[in-house]
Amino acid sequence: MTAAEARARYLDWLAKERRAATNTVEAYGADLTDFLGFLAGHLGGEPDLAALGALRPADLRGFLAARAAAGAGVATRARQLAAIRGFLRWLARAQGLPPVALAGMRGPRLKPPVPRALTPAQAREVAAEVGSVHDPNHAELPALQAARDVALFTLLYGCGLRLGEALALDVRDAPPEGEAAALRVTGKGGKQRLVPVLPAVRAAIAAYLRLRPGASPAEPLFLGARGARLDPAVAQRSLRHYRRLAGLPEHATPHALRHSFATHLLGGGADLRSIQELLGHASLSTTQRYTAVDATALLATWRKAHPRAD
Repeated sequence: MTAAEARARYLDWLAKERRAATNTVEAYGADLTDFLGFLAGHLGGEPDLAALGALRPADLRGFLAARAAAGAGVATRARQLAAIRGFLRWLARAQGLPPVALAGMRGPRLKPPVPRALTPAQAREVAAEVGSVHDPNHAELPALQAARDVALFTLLYGCGLRLGEALALDVRDAPPEGEAAALRVTGKGGKQRLVPVLPAVRAAIAAYLRLRPGASPAEPLFLGARGARLDPAVAQRSLRHYRRLAGLPEHATPHALRHSFATHLLGGGADLRSIQELLGHASLSTTQRYTAVDATALLATWRKAHPRAD
């Protein structure tokens, strides 16, 4: 088996067995293509399984050094090392190759970025007003598009969903308007969680569905212009168009509404474990990034309000 064939099998396993996100599979595929291309020059020919099994940490460090020299940033190199680690560990398990000694190898130090949240007023404005501004060149019915966008972005902010999680919902998943309900959300890796749904979210979704009489329970909850499931790029474009007309900051994106959900809950006194469950984070350390956002906002308030802050 060639290294290229092994790469293809690994990506297939990653998608089907690990149920990795499509973007992750594509990114890892590109990273492994870069790595195998480097090895072809580094080793003097296309590597096979024996060559992969004989790799040393020095070979991986050589690859990372080459990528740095080519202008790859710290985040890119850290992701590429993660892709290579996963590939080589899979080879050791699935193909019986000797494991490469990676335990003591450190990758580029990547400082997690602090999530950029909107202010509560900005987040509420997006959720309530995004449907009030339309692109005149858009083919969709304005009333249906407006109600859909309000429902979608109210859901993202009110429940802290990822955009992909919201767009994967079907009509049968919609919470009933007049009673308290929890939404069952399928997140990364197929992991499910229950998220309470605020009355404002239930009302926005119900108003949207009233413009879709007779919608089948199996239909996508959020439809695009051609009646198929709404494309994430269309939702992102809709918010981008609104934020520029409304004068909102450039980081006002669908994912920023999820960040805002977590940040505003933390500022309101919610504990990190609860926020972790609501967001569907596998690790508490991921959720802890929001403490930095809250601390930054607290410091800004102190500087603005304290008479001796200057």
